[in-house]
Amino acid sequence: MTAAPHFPIRDGILHAENLPLTDLADQYGSPLYVYSRAALQEAWRRYDSAVAGRNALICYGVKANSNLAVLHEFQQLGAGFDIVSGGELARVLAAGAAPGRIVFSGVGKQGWEIRKALAAGIKCFNVESAAELERLADMAQEMGVRAPVSLRVNPDVDARTHPYISTGLKENKFGIDIQQAPALYRQAQQMSGLEIVGVDCHIGSQITEISPYLDALDKLLALIDALAADGIQLRHLDLGGGLGIRYTDETPPHPAELLNPVFAALQARGLDHLQIILEPGRSLVGNAGVLLTRVEYLKYSDVRNFAIVDAAMNDLMRPALYQAWHDVVPVQPRTGTRTDTYDIVGPICESGDWLAKDRELPLEQGDLLAILSAGAYGFSMSSQYNTRPRAAEVLVDGSQHWLIRPRETVQELYAHERIPPRT
Repeated sequence: MTAAPHFPIRDGILHAENLPLTDLADQYGSPLYVYSRAALQEAWRRYDSAVAGRNALICYGVKANSNLAVLHEFQQLGAGFDIVSGGELARVLAAGAAPGRIVFSGVGKQGWEIRKALAAGIKCFNVESAAELERLADMAQEMGVRAPVSLRVNPDVDARTHPYISTGLKENKFGIDIQQAPALYRQAQQMSGLEIVGVDCHIGSQITEISPYLDALDKLLALIDALAADGIQLRHLDLGGGLGIRYTDETPPHPAELLNPVFAALQARGLDHLQIILEPGRSLVGNAGVLLTRVEYLKYSDVRNFAIVDAAMNDLMRPALYQAWHDVVPVQPRTGTRTDTYDIVGPICESGDWLAKDRELPLEQGDLLAILSAGAYGFSMSSQYNTRPRAAEVLVDGSQHWLIRPRETVQELYAHERIPPRT
């Protein structure tokens, strides 16, 4: 069970904290996302303890799970926020975030998004190209403000993760070649609409060892020295996010295992005045959520057996997109039922619509399953493909729970569509 201890089995039934998941499925139907508040808080405390007494800011990576209840929980715990769109800016402000604790990442910031962020007074723009730098400077000047900027540099470091979530290699679309960064910093220094405040780096996601981070740090420290020689002084060093979680047998490092050598390296070089920024997402929410789904049909053949469930790739995209593993367990494990090997598949008309493959499970039609470690990039990547309403979301706290997003209705999916008159 990768999501324990906040999803324990009691009296033969899988629970979210103190609530049987069978009860939540009966009340709200399935597919259903269920999150544990205690798990969110415990994950936050791991980071908070790692930076205790240090000049550091933990900015939750909103794209992992952007429900307002989750954002508000982290805001109350003291988090800043890492956003990648104007929509995410609106969300974190609605959740009570202080603008001065928001950093704006992403390669394709549109004009309206930049203006909204400038008007809000965010902490920093993580700039990813020379063209973006120029647009940002022009817009800030038009608005009569100075845009705080950090260049996101690409250190050409292999994070040794899935290629779709590796972001620190030269062939990736993200960031500015670290060799070109000094010249671009000098250019930014001459732009009256900009205020240089830091340097940023993000090398990937689901990283389970710290050596790639430390390789990137060495390159960033050399860059900081080069910038100082040019008279460019920084206020912060943003190492991005990317720490992994346990889906199967991974043993991801504790945040302190990453941060302790970072703080030591800064102190050794006389750079401990720099604020450290981290942008964790998955490691804060991934194991705080499960996706409940019910078996609609069991289908057997000579080649492969299928458990056809009511959740699909539109509800949880990670398996189809990344060939990602999620543990799948019966919510109320059966005894006396034959165990077979199944592919867990959904009803969407795509051969890629699968949630798990080759799982040995004792199943009967109607059984409720929990897809574990689904709190990150589950609902936030979901869609309405095949005109399927997106799942409801529930937050559990001990023996209490709240519906934090109702299930969409079919009518809501086309409510804003218009049929033009025939001519």
